[in-house]
Amino acid sequence: MKQLVRLFAAVLIVSAGMMYLTAYLNSSQGYSSGNTLTIYNWGDYIDPELLKEFEQEQGMKVIYQTFDSNEAMMTKIEQGGTTFDVSIPSEYAISKMKEEGLLLPLDHSKLPNLQYIDPSFLDLSFDEGNKYSIPYFWGTVGIVFNPELTDLKFESWNELWDKSLRNQILLLDGAREVIGMGLNSLHYSLNDTEEAHLQEAKTKLSTLTPNVKAIVGDEIKMLLANEEAAVGLVWSGDAAEIMSENEKLDYVVPKEGSNLWFDNMVIPKTAKNIEGAHAFINFMLDPEHAAQNAEYVGYSTPNAKALEYLPADVAGDERFYPGKELTSKLEVYENLGKRMLSHYNELFLEFKMHRK
Repeated sequence: MKQLVRLFAAVLIVSAGMMYLTAYLNSSQGYSSGNTLTIYNWGDYIDPELLKEFEQEQGMKVIYQTFDSNEAMMTKIEQGGTTFDVSIPSEYAISKMKEEGLLLPLDHSKLPNLQYIDPSFLDLSFDEGNKYSIPYFWGTVGIVFNPELTDLKFESWNELWDKSLRNQILLLDGAREVIGMGLNSLHYSLNDTEEAHLQEAKTKLSTLTPNVKAIVGDEIKMLLANEEAAVGLVWSGDAAEIMSENEKLDYVVPKEGSNLWFDNMVIPKTAKNIEGAHAFINFMLDPEHAAQNAEYVGYSTPNAKALEYLPADVAGDERFYPGKELTSKLEVYENLGKRMLSHYNELFLEFKMHRK
């Protein structure tokens, strides 16, 4: 009996020790509320100096963790094993996260710097009233091209089909982007769900294959900068990075229109430090902070006041801060639902297989 009692006591001691260790580890990894704020963001998507300044200003410890896709981010938040106080998903992911109850509503009274966001970037279809999200960066999908390797100016998507571009085009590996480009080239919406239109876009894309050198991921930036191809379908932020490596290159959004994308700040349902999350979002909305972040990352800021703090050649570059004439033709990706999104992926897979 005494042995059983001793064994039971030992188990209690070990259990208590494990509980303490787990609590300590969780705290050190940003899992406790207290004075810790855990941010879940894309890699290299914020100026580290801003994180240090926020820590000093707020007296909080910031834990910065990264993801490489919206899907990976949503899965981890849905599992709920890790506390994230702030995350920065894309617009279509925000729509899905709202549907699945993965986000907490924002208290706008704690975000006075929201006044500096350009109103045209607020109250969009994926989050009406910005109840759950606040713009962080934005951009477009377009074409990077090398004027020394092609005489085309790509005012229209249809120039991609020019015979002079045989084996000279790199496409980013994205179903919405490539199928959307096919739809836009036919003057259809990139959110089109009409089957006849989708099949027409797929057929047209199949005729592009002689010009497509490769369909690639992040390496598209290095390949274009190194002049391994004349043309690339890219996101504007990647275009800016590519062009900083090779000043010969240029970027354009064709006249038929394209995608207008947003990455927004949200508070996931896993958040424990909700006050700290609001403080961080408001901190990043400060015009000087937003400008500093935009200079570091290279993407376009939605903060109208921040443009005053950016170099004139940056804020005035219409390739990355296009005027209303172009932005009026741009579309935000809508949440098409799992079934239609799967169909887009199937069409894209068929296109990739057709190349082989």
